[in-house]
Amino acid sequence: MGLFFDVLSSINNPNQSGSVEQLSTIMHAVPQLGAGHGLDASSLPTAMSALGGVLLPALKQQSLAPGGSQALAGIVNQFAVAGASAGTLPSFVTPQLQEQIVQAIAQKTGVSAGILQPLLPGLISTAMGFLSMGAPKPGVASGNPILNAVLDGNHDGNTDLGDVFKFAGRFLNVPG
Repeated sequence: MGLFFDVLSSINNPNQSGSVEQLSTIMHAVPQLGAGHGLDASSLPTAMSALGGVLLPALKQQSLAPGGSQALAGIVNQFAVAGASAGTLPSFVTPQLQEQIVQAIAQKTGVSAGILQPLLPGLISTAMGFLSMGAPKPGVASGNPILNAVLDGNHDGNTDLGDVFKFAGRFLNVPG
């Protein structure tokens, strides 16, 4: 739940780009994406949790490369804006990582990998959207506390994307 509190803090912080509208856009896009491919809305928090279990360590690994933290912040922000609509994945999401993500989600949700594969850009875009909410507004010199929480987190359950998805739905009173 800690990561969700970071999302709420970004909404309340005038120096960060997070907004209720951005959160609402993220939360309404995923159920539509899932429904179009037969993914039940009740499976979405579990799918996001499984996605985060594989994606967040990959993000942390990406940040350890020289200049990686700044490059990663740029990737998160760019992909959150254009990722799902472009139908592409960030460059660090290798075919092997895609397979790991799909298998992790399939194992936790019981949904076949064939159904999940075309959903991957949208699911990753959702994760990136949550992470990008902590980005500083233009002209503000600060980091992204949401991305930093993921990168510095000890993975004690406070960085579960499934929890963020579930609590964001409750916050916005999204049916499902």
